[in-house]
Amino acid sequence: MSTTAPRRALSGTNINVNLLKAEYAVRGAIAVRSEEHRATLSHSDVPSSHGLPFDSVISANIGNPQQLDQQPITFFRQVLSILEYPALLETEGIYPEDVKARARTLLKEVGSVGAYSQSQGVAAIRKSVAAFIERRDGHPSNFADIFLTGGASSGVNTLLNTICRGPETGILIPIPQYPLYTATLALLNATAVPYYLDEPHEWSTNVPLIRSQLAKAKSDGIDVRCIAVINPGNPTGASLSEGDIEAVLDLAAEEHLVVMADEVYQTNVYRGEFHSFKKVLRNMQARKGGEKYSHVELVSLHSTSKGMVGECGHRGGYFELVNFDPEVQAQIYKLVSITLCPPVIGQCLVELMVNPPKVGEESHPRYQAEYDGIYNGLKKRSQALYSAFKSMTGVSCQDPQGAMYIFPTITLSKRAQEKAASEGKKPDEYYCLRMLDATGICVVPGSGFGQTEGTWHFRTTFLPPGTDWVDRMREFHEAFMEEFK
Repeated sequence: MSTTAPRRALSGTNINVNLLKAEYAVRGAIAVRSEEHRATLSHSDVPSSHGLPFDSVISANIGNPQQLDQQPITFFRQVLSILEYPALLETEGIYPEDVKARARTLLKEVGSVGAYSQSQGVAAIRKSVAAFIERRDGHPSNFADIFLTGGASSGVNTLLNTICRGPETGILIPIPQYPLYTATLALLNATAVPYYLDEPHEWSTNVPLIRSQLAKAKSDGIDVRCIAVINPGNPTGASLSEGDIEAVLDLAAEEHLVVMADEVYQTNVYRGEFHSFKKVLRNMQARKGGEKYSHVELVSLHSTSKGMVGECGHRGGYFELVNFDPEVQAQIYKLVSITLCPPVIGQCLVELMVNPPKVGEESHPRYQAEYDGIYNGLKKRSQALYSAFKSMTGVSCQDPQGAMYIFPTITLSKRAQEKAASEGKKPDEYYCLRMLDATGICVVPGSGFGQTEGTWHFRTTFLPPGTDWVDRMREFHEAFMEEFK
């Protein structure tokens, strides 16, 4: 008979130490508290009996469009519903003929969305993705180089697992950055090499600064293998110019860096135009002296979670490999095979995203109206929020060019910083917690993304409908500034 005292096998002291080091502020402590407030509101039967100074929680902390009332594209959901229940094909008068035709085509290719697909993704869908890339960029794309994924995050994880060998491997990460990158590198026990974006110049890349960070990392014995770029930017909302992209690719050619281009917000551009890294690279290769760029390894990622699709829960995405060694590509295939395949319904959604109804098809007018309505609503709310920030005391921010976010700078007084320190919090974290408790608006402190030392920011989406919540934010801010002036 055992005399060992009952105990659990796992505790916070013996699990993976790399997991303990990883941080992910987007769903961190402030988001947890917002869910506690939401639960309090939902369990209150009598209006105003909940004791909170607000009646709704606004989750402006995460780019989750359909949680914030963005409606699904009808064509997409109609096709997906038939894929889930093919018997609907036999019922007359429910769906337009082009919806049923698309569903039949996909069912022929996948068989059943409840079955595994090829690990790299359904070949016919990858061919649709390749055709989309060719239309977008004007350059060929090979479906064999395309991997379908469970959202772009899955692709990032796959690629970083391939590239990183251990603490000696360095990945250049933009600051501020989407914390998926630093969290994944922490799990892999690899090294994040930060490079700061140029806030006064619309959060553009600053290649001389990147070079200095690269040189420093090398002097510290770090083997820097890759540069990650988010375009349009998260959390900054910036959209890189063609010249900015050329400068990054030039650096990659000289320093033998893989370029990881996170382009999930490519349709969320409200000022200027989107330039894909693939198109710019191919154009550079076609010029005189372009052989310099013939071996630049580029991987670009896209997703069904953002843009006007906003289908985060269906977990669809892809990445395209350019100029990768065949042996490396084979190892990537082996890695994705370990998880069998991405969600098949998400793969089908990728096909619909890259191949929507065409002009002349029955569903096209409704699709175009819904697409344009979502786009114009996002653009309008981005400007409403930008205008509000410009009017707030001690706040400055860049006019949002793209994505779903604004990342304003907030000036916090010495008194506010001391109060935050007394409560064991960073100044921007304290500010965001106070905002949440006063207004129900959940945003993410800039410290969760990285920021220049001595500056304070927060990230908010402009996904929530209406503008009354912006007024709540403004009123809180002015009261906070008055309290700590």
